[in-house]
Amino acid sequence: MARLLVFGSSDFLPVQSRVLLESKGYQLQICDDLSGAVTMVLEDPSELLLLEKNLIGDGDLRLIQAVSCCRQLASIDILLALNAQDLELEFDWHKYPVDDFILKPLQPMVLLAHLQLAEARMSRTFDNNPLSRLPGNTSIIRAIRRALAVDEQRAVCYVDIDNFKPYNDRYGFVRGDEVILMVARIIVNVVEEKARDGSFVGHVGGDDFVFIVSRELAEEVCQKILDNFKVVRNLFLSAEDVAAGEFIGKDRLNNETRFPLLSISIAVVITGDGRYRHSGEVAVAATQLKHYAKKLEGSNYLIERRNPDMTG
Repeated sequence: MARLLVFGSSDFLPVQSRVLLESKGYQLQICDDLSGAVTMVLEDPSELLLLEKNLIGDGDLRLIQAVSCCRQLASIDILLALNAQDLELEFDWHKYPVDDFILKPLQPMVLLAHLQLAEARMSRTFDNNPLSRLPGNTSIIRAIRRALAVDEQRAVCYVDIDNFKPYNDRYGFVRGDEVILMVARIIVNVVEEKARDGSFVGHVGGDDFVFIVSRELAEEVCQKILDNFKVVRNLFLSAEDVAAGEFIGKDRLNNETRFPLLSISIAVVITGDGRYRHSGEVAVAATQLKHYAKKLEGSNYLIERRNPDMTG
């Protein structure tokens, strides 16, 4: 059952509601401190957020903004509790980008119904990767379709971690997950910094990611991702392997092989001139580009050209 973070005053969540929700399997986190609530959301996010309007001045709005500003928290369903009088005014829902509202005082069965509806809604509309919490394949396909539908050139960028399988075999799945999360954070942070407006970041699965930015910003974003990865990569490798500049692992035929240290390959497909009409065509082009990129030493990006000279 989902975890629920409750941000409200001490008497906001009635005992009857708490008992009912816990009996239904909800894991409750209750907080009336803004900094504490923000820390919980950013470090160990719950699936559901119930908050009381006008708590600590604009504390409710500030918490909503903290969630909305982070792509990896996009799947959190936000339920705003307000007074009936609030609805008598022209309530600005654009200022409060929440998923649902409920009236105070909270009624246990009504609250339960709203939470169950939120869970059903999330299962229908979100395909977020369970590890990175980034949008998954359905959202990626939709984002590529949007890129194909506009006249301006967009860069659809496919990211792959080189030698990840042998790394996973040598270091274990826990460390492998840490590397995936590290790469996800790097991509999200760079895209947020360099190309926030109109951009997209998704997680295909495993060590594969997709991000979409404008054509003009593609090279800057790709290079920054590679630079940031280079800075932190060695934190996920043993001193012995770093010193050797390689590690020993098993290839796909289970033969012991020496592999270069972790690197990243980015294949950049350019849309906007009518060359591609389907997201599948973009994926095929990216696969071909990644094949070339992976043959190069270290981390690289290749941008599709309209001639045979593909460089990046």
